[in-house]
Amino acid sequence: MAVAAGVFVAAALTLALLVYTGVVMPTRLFAARYDVRGIDVSHHNGVVDWSRVAEQDIDFAWLKATEGSTHVDSRFAANWSGARAAGIATGAYHFMSFESPGAGQAHNMIATVPRDAGTLAPVVDLEPYGSFKGNLPPATEVRAILDPLLSTLEDYYGIAPVIYTTPSAYRAYLVDRYPDNPIWFRSVAWPPRVPDGRDWSIWQYSSRDRLDGVGSDDEAYVDMNVLSDDVDLDSLIVR
Repeated sequence: MAVAAGVFVAAALTLALLVYTGVVMPTRLFAARYDVRGIDVSHHNGVVDWSRVAEQDIDFAWLKATEGSTHVDSRFAANWSGARAAGIATGAYHFMSFESPGAGQAHNMIATVPRDAGTLAPVVDLEPYGSFKGNLPPATEVRAILDPLLSTLEDYYGIAPVIYTTPSAYRAYLVDRYPDNPIWFRSVAWPPRVPDGRDWSIWQYSSRDRLDGVGSDDEAYVDMNVLSDDVDLDSLIVR
């Protein structure tokens, strides 16, 4: 019995290591049924060769543009021009801070991301970070930031922003709310199940994939996503 238990533990640890390093990713099997694939990147991914990315059946890319009220991603401008030149449907995302007013955060994104017809809807990235992991702020405080952020971005870009979120953030802030905002759901261990049964529009199924043309000393992996079969990418385009 002890030997069998030891073998089981060793096998489980080996599998966990393979998943962690991206060699084995169970969600890839489920994501393979979806035809429209995309990535999201930031400066952590280094210099991206967008022509090589486009050759690997990547249909869309969301790029980190801003964070909080003042931060601008150092690779945003280069990624924005490079992805668009490569013919990839391109959008920008804002990492929402729990520590500054929503209107100021919206203006940071507006000052950074052009309102160009044919680009993808803006994204608000709502997830716990730093000391807030496991210690989420109250819903009233977060929605006081999120609501003006979403409304200001929608007024400017003319399209409802997408909300990227994790299971914990969804349960804390989004259940039965924001029906007009498409949901981009992170679930890298199993197929996505949105807590209130709502349909997801985009699924981030992996944070540890590799693509030719993407990778740096800081981050060798890239986030991979698929579009729901029930969503037309054209419906997420700025007019």
